[in-house]
Amino acid sequence: MVDDSELKEELSNLRRHFHENPELSDHEFETTKFLSGYLKKLGFKILTFPALKTGVVAEIGPDNSKGVVALRSDIDALPILEETGLDYASKNKGVMHACGHDFHMASLLGAAILFSENKAKLKNKIRLIFQPAEETHNGAQEVIDAGAVKDVKAIIGFHNKPDLKSGEVSILTGGQMAAVDEFNVFIQGKGTHAARPQLGSDPIIALTNIVNTLQTIVSRNEDPLKTTVLSVTHIEGGYTWNVIPEKTWFEGTVRTFSAEARAIAKQRFIDIVEGLSKALDVNAKINWIEGPEVVNNDRELTPLVVEETQKHFKLVDAEPSTAGEDFSFFTNKIPSVFAFIGSEGNSDWHHSDLIVKDDGLITAVKWYYYSALRIQKYFDK
Repeated sequence: MVDDSELKEELSNLRRHFHENPELSDHEFETTKFLSGYLKKLGFKILTFPALKTGVVAEIGPDNSKGVVALRSDIDALPILEETGLDYASKNKGVMHACGHDFHMASLLGAAILFSENKAKLKNKIRLIFQPAEETHNGAQEVIDAGAVKDVKAIIGFHNKPDLKSGEVSILTGGQMAAVDEFNVFIQGKGTHAARPQLGSDPIIALTNIVNTLQTIVSRNEDPLKTTVLSVTHIEGGYTWNVIPEKTWFEGTVRTFSAEARAIAKQRFIDIVEGLSKALDVNAKINWIEGPEVVNNDRELTPLVVEETQKHFKLVDAEPSTAGEDFSFFTNKIPSVFAFIGSEGNSDWHHSDLIVKDDGLITAVKWYYYSALRIQKYFDK
């Protein structure tokens, strides 16, 4: 196997390349070209799926496979102005790998190096999926719709975790990351002079009452022993000091860890918005946008991967994350395992100053590699 110091240097160079050249969701054209070229040099076959405009699906291993094991990395960046001061900071102003997808891509390419060097150990095909558009929660479904996982028997993936140290890995049985829903609410009232409020229907009063009452969903409707998060993150209304406006609006998100909690949150949200709107004599329109579901680790595969992980790395118990991950679209179709791997960052995901350490890359590479080999044995049973 390639020397760790040489591998780490290569991985560090790869991550810096990706970090300097971030691209937004479904526009990862140069990233796709780079990944394809690199994988071809390693002897991987690039699989073509006409419906996929960006992203790369590549394969290595014997033709007489009992099953295909897939390894996934996301590849897109965020519309964030980087403020790290790094000498390899983004060259694309206003676009940044602020979630560590550069770390993920470098890690999966590192795993590709190990698979290429150890083809004789492969009893099954190994498929690498460099997935576009995770940040918009579209990419995993695009990969599925394109037919890129129809013959996959198991899939694994990970997300870097800035609050875990390099060398640490966390894998939970069941829900690892939350279901994510987005909402927009548009409130139509009747404007009037602020001195004569009785002549109008105040959408600001309606908005503030609705926003405050929505917090009772978590405190009074959901199970207090289970996690639900409801956050209103943006409100707008009014344009001057002495006029009650015609309309207001707000938006935000709900995060849950079960189908039951998700259904309760949505129904109570609708009840509150509609009930208070009627009581306060305004009209409200709800736009509810369902995002990815809970990332649920498979109950049969996870113990195998955990057992293998413990042989090589420090296994820790990280809390489930209320952030969302469209890897959940895979977990709903295919036996899956998703991990957190320490990147020892200075900040959290989606922050403009996030800097992750290269020290965790070797851990991520070998976690991909050893986990895939262990899953091959599972197919042999």
